[in-house]
Amino acid sequence: MDARNVAKLLSPIKRGLQMVVARALVTAVGQGRAQSVQVALLAGEAKDGVEHAEPYGFTAHPHAGATAVVVFVGGDRSHGIAAVVSDPRYRPADLAAGEVCVYTDQGDEIRIKRGGELVIKAATKVRIETQVLEVTGEVRDRCDAGGRTMAEMRQTYDGHTHGGVQPGAGSTAVPNQGM
Repeated sequence: MDARNVAKLLSPIKRGLQMVVARALVTAVGQGRAQSVQVALLAGEAKDGVEHAEPYGFTAHPHAGATAVVVFVGGDRSHGIAAVVSDPRYRPADLAAGEVCVYTDQGDEIRIKRGGELVIKAATKVRIETQVLEVTGEVRDRCDAGGRTMAEMRQTYDGHTHGGVQPGAGSTAVPNQGM
């Protein structure tokens, strides 16, 4: 069999394989428990209702313009799955080898750094909703500005006194030490 005949026989297989995976741009995102995206594939092909498969325990609402890798099982273009959606416009570019980061487009991050350090960066507030919060190490207030640990503050509080107490006055003088 000559090369032309082999190419002719393999042509449908080649076309089928080319239909299995595609790179796309996200153009819209649906709401709900099973998130779907609308994507623009190469050569102007648009697909709506593409399932956005996400790892268990992680979810995101990507912006329009994010990139996606879309898989069409068996090459059937009627049902695509966005296997990966990423957005390099917002990805932190300063991670060291082995570091992990969960991030938003606004710069908020949860970063697991080398050496056992976890850094939470939030522009306005960190809120922890739980009945009990346990910390095994020291807690330091204003750590970048010479702050004190909780143990140091406790020591100051336990050792402070008030002067000028007068019976029946209802108030005391200013403590002899600040926190």
